[in-house]
Amino acid sequence: MARRLEPLTLANLDELPVPCRDCVFWELDPVAARQAVRNGATGLEKEAWLSQLLLDWGSAGIVLYVDDELAGFAVYAPATYLPRSQAFPTAPVSSDAVVLATGRILPRYLGLGLGKILVQAVAKDVLKRGFRAVEAFGDSRWDGPGCVWPTEFLRAVGFGVVRDHPRNPRLRLDLRSAITWRSEMEAAVERLMGAIRPENAPPTPVTVRDALRTGPE
Repeated sequence: MARRLEPLTLANLDELPVPCRDCVFWELDPVAARQAVRNGATGLEKEAWLSQLLLDWGSAGIVLYVDDELAGFAVYAPATYLPRSQAFPTAPVSSDAVVLATGRILPRYLGLGLGKILVQAVAKDVLKRGFRAVEAFGDSRWDGPGCVWPTEFLRAVGFGVVRDHPRNPRLRLDLRSAITWRSEMEAAVERLMGAIRPENAPPTPVTVRDALRTGPE
């Protein structure tokens, strides 16, 4: 299986599965999202959100391909770019963290460890940007694909609960203390990050081992 990671951009946004391509659950506050649905404008709102975020902050999503077929994706950004994050009962997200908002592995690729590869790639990128952690809201009553990660999955890939809740706990992956990730990140992420780096961008001089040893300043 040939696996490839690419940044989420306007060029590949249309490749996301339905209904994720036009979903604005995270990108708008609940009132604005309902209005966009009524107006049939969710697709345009999604494009506008991604376009602005790419200009302001850079890539905020990873798309995973297996043998050139879409296998999954993850979306992440600072909480200020994800208005819905303020509506959770366990908000707010810590100031030193980026929000792992949503994502999905397509059904035919489940059980192959690809979800962990996505989270590891997000962690690598977040470390490079100077953040200390990734936080996410879990769904402890998850019963099928949706906009919020299953709590069980987040725990399985290394997140710990920092504020509990019966339905939507807030979980955190402290990147400075993720020692057990070192060897796996070096083997999996360093090999794949070349596909995430924008075209013509210089290679980073900091290895994953160095980044995880020292942490951001």
